[in-house]
Amino acid sequence: MSDHAPRDYSLFGDAHVERYEQSNGEDGYVWNGATCLVLHTKGRKTGELRKFPLIYGEHGDDFVLVASKGGAPEHPGWYLNLLAEPDVAVQVKADVIPVRARTAEGDERAELWSLMCEQWPDYDDYQSKTDREIPVVVLERR
Repeated sequence: MSDHAPRDYSLFGDAHVERYEQSNGEDGYVWNGATCLVLHTKGRKTGELRKFPLIYGEHGDDFVLVASKGGAPEHPGWYLNLLAEPDVAVQVKADVIPVRARTAEGDERAELWSLMCEQWPDYDDYQSKTDREIPVVVLERR
């Protein structure tokens, strides 16, 4: 991902999920130079299926996410959903894969943070905007 490439935010949120699913990731897997998956969670309040297009990295067989919310002071809703129910699924291209979420800590978090900043350099900027430590999430295949 180039820090200086112009970004296209026309594919975002629910529209990103819809196009990703309809095309089996052909449209939306690569977004502004970063790879994306669709996270399937259960709403912690409603119990309803929720889907989020998120930048991800890979570490061995695991998927890695950053719960940045652009540096907002609070965690994103999808992360709170994972804390309430860690057994979820992701769609990567055409494959829907069951995973279990956990939050990385210590040296593992530092290593994965560096990995994810290679994928999306803005994460360091997001961290500088907030007092919370932005969680790094590991999704282990079930």
